[in-house]
Amino acid sequence: MDEIMNKVGSYWLGQRANKEFNSVGDDINSLQSSIEGGSKWLVNKIKGKMQKPLPELLKEHDLPVGIFPRDATNYEFNEETKKLTVYIPSICEVCYRDSSILRFSTAVTGYLEKGKLADIEGIKTKVMIWVKVTAISSEKSKFYVTAGLKNSRSRVAYEVLRDGFTVDKF
Repeated sequence: MDEIMNKVGSYWLGQRANKEFNSVGDDINSLQSSIEGGSKWLVNKIKGKMQKPLPELLKEHDLPVGIFPRDATNYEFNEETKKLTVYIPSICEVCYRDSSILRFSTAVTGYLEKGKLADIEGIKTKVMIWVKVTAISSEKSKFYVTAGLKNSRSRVAYEVLRDGFTVDKF
């Protein structure tokens, strides 16, 4: 009986330890991406290449300033290829004034053009189920989210920076 209890206890303890190690690994990966984004910002600052704030970059490209969560401050933008990578501290959801919800991964990439962010990786929207967003565009008072179908929304709902609510998985 003692032998069986020892095996069950060892198994249970091993499972708990494995779960804890995985949790620590996830925390380290999140910290690594945050540090990576911050260190790139610091290197650019030292070199004298100061980036403008993300909302200002979006505004220059005719996109609403509140697309990304408020804490998405670190980003990389390659002027030549137009590739934009936005770093977000943790996976989160943002609820907008029009009751729409976008879910963000810790790194969102896409190609930024005037009035459009295309070939997006790292954003989902809820349309009964979570669907991958492939493009975001804006024209005058309309804001379009493409997730399979192109969905028109009011641009006003995306003009205000909002906090993201942390979620477990993307």
